[in-house]
Amino acid sequence: MVEPRPEPRVDSDLSIRAWGIDAAGKPFTQLAKANNISSQGALISGIDATLKPGDIIGIQYQQKKARCRVIWVLDAGGILKTRAGLQLVEGQECPWKDILMRPPAAGAATGIGSNRRGRQRHKMSFPLELRDERTRVPIRVNATDISGSGCYIETLTPFPIGTNIQVEFWMEQQRINTTALVRTSDPAVGMGLEFVGLAPDVQERLQHFLDKRDPVGIAGPPHSSPAS
Repeated sequence: MVEPRPEPRVDSDLSIRAWGIDAAGKPFTQLAKANNISSQGALISGIDATLKPGDIIGIQYQQKKARCRVIWVLDAGGILKTRAGLQLVEGQECPWKDILMRPPAAGAATGIGSNRRGRQRHKMSFPLELRDERTRVPIRVNATDISGSGCYIETLTPFPIGTNIQVEFWMEQQRINTTALVRTSDPAVGMGLEFVGLAPDVQERLQHFLDKRDPVGIAGPPHSSPAS
């Protein structure tokens, strides 16, 4: 049994790079997210590679790199893909030490210590209208996995990773227009979007709106799971 974490994790939304050798012995390198962090590790999501507990992988945040051991792995599906709890290998310097040393700022839009409630995802049908910025042709779709910061759309013809898309949807009586970025693209399956154009307060309002429509929701491992 893994010992309990000696310190709490801090909610975050850091863009990182991860690389290593997957469970099939193939090298991989990709962008991912650190969803919460501590001085000893992190919970990361958005991994395409197949990992297993005990694997050693490299991570990089900004200019700082470190080696980490995989503690647990979960196939979360949708925009989160594979989630993994990482622990820094002994002797490695924490890449986000400077962030952990910052005093919390109430209401700051940093993603650290915010009230996003872990950006709980909801498995529900949510209508959206998409416009590819290259063609401007409207496409009406339904997200099948959505939170205040992004969604997953099942489609046979997903856009390439990095495509900017205009997104329109209704939140109660208000029409919301924003920009989204394709973060994941699974051929003949679907694509994951990040709502990069939504201000933090609108993301939070959307999250509350989704929480009311679907109080049960879905989530990844509970906060008591060992991520570091």
